[in-house]
Amino acid sequence: MFGKKINLFKLFGFQVAIDWSWLIIAVLIAWSLSTGFFPSYFEDLPARTYWWMGIIGALGLFLSIIFHEMSHSLVARKYGISMRGITLFIFGGMAEMSDEPPSPKAEFMMAAVGPVSSIVIAGIFYAVYSAGVSAGIPRPVNGVIQYLAFINGLLAAFNIIPAFPLDGGRVLRSILWGIKGNLRWATRISSWIGSGFGVLLIVLGVLNFFGGNFIGGMWWFLIGMFLYSAAKMSYQQL
Repeated sequence: MFGKKINLFKLFGFQVAIDWSWLIIAVLIAWSLSTGFFPSYFEDLPARTYWWMGIIGALGLFLSIIFHEMSHSLVARKYGISMRGITLFIFGGMAEMSDEPPSPKAEFMMAAVGPVSSIVIAGIFYAVYSAGVSAGIPRPVNGVIQYLAFINGLLAAFNIIPAFPLDGGRVLRSILWGIKGNLRWATRISSWIGSGFGVLLIVLGVLNFFGGNFIGGMWWFLIGMFLYSAAKMSYQQL
């Protein structure tokens, strides 16, 4: 799943790194925001301003994902799970565990805190955005803050989908594991659902692509491909 990594810094004792694949995605995100998202919602701004908004928006997403993954890592530490660090890679990030969680409860708590953290940071950004509207903060600045509120809410919603290896899929696995006491069986069921969801996104991407929504179709297709392969690889590794 991972290629070569670039170590960035340590936070709370965890090494934070990026995979080379994330650099490509970061450029695509900045491009998508600068040429599609921000011009659509904030009209009549200079092209240079859109590019600055796109770059800062991509950086804000980068920091949001670190916050999300750090919450996983801190809860994992509480339950005695050894963590190698946090790596940002294509389409997201991963708190890298040295082993599987020791119990269904540990996995449930570690998985559930991710979407909760994204909801919290989405709420903070939305509060800042609302205050900015009243205070008359310039549109480009408040536009980026609004985007970060939106994208963190979207990350929370997407991650609670019960499709392994998303956080919702890990919550589902913890519940199945707790019911039957069989981690391999729980992983197999969760992985099947994750693979099926990946195929659904691939189909959605193709339909959007041929329907004229090139950027949206590209993202759905690539995310679907990633989830499909990640779900299968996770079960094979177990």
